Amino acid sequence: MYKKILVGVALDHSHNDDPALDVARQLADADAKIIALNVVEEIPLVAANQITGEFLIDIPEEFLVDQLANAGADLKERMKDENDVETIVIRGHSGRSIVDYANDHNIDCIVISSHRPGLQDYFLGSTAQRVVRHAHCAVHVLR
Repeated sequence: MYKKILVGVALDHSHNDDPALDVARQLADADAKIIALNVVEEIPLVAANQITGEFLIDIPEEFLVDQLANAGADLKERMKDENDVETIVIRGHSGRSIVDYANDHNIDCIVISSHRPGLQDYFLGSTAQRVVRHAHCAVHVLR
């Protein structure tokens, strides 16, 4: 059915990616490409000087580079037995970055897991909700 499938992967230890990968394989054409994508959240710089606009928190560039490298290594380790899956790690806001990546790389289906919504999700919206609302391709959400 689909040629390029993006599977959103959270790297927390409580998250099981097997169901999403199984669904992606079921939806895939014989020659489809499956991409496991992890988004490393931007670190908010909330402490700023109101007068000068200077940031009061200085995060070393090495930390940000290491953060991406560690996430990439973790994702590769998690997908080591998945020979048909490419791994990609990017930085940004999860919901927006998944949609942007899908649009920029001609993804025709996104498979993403969702947790049970809580009160905070009605105000902020979960990653899955944002992807469903803004994606220009098919989205399959697993619970």
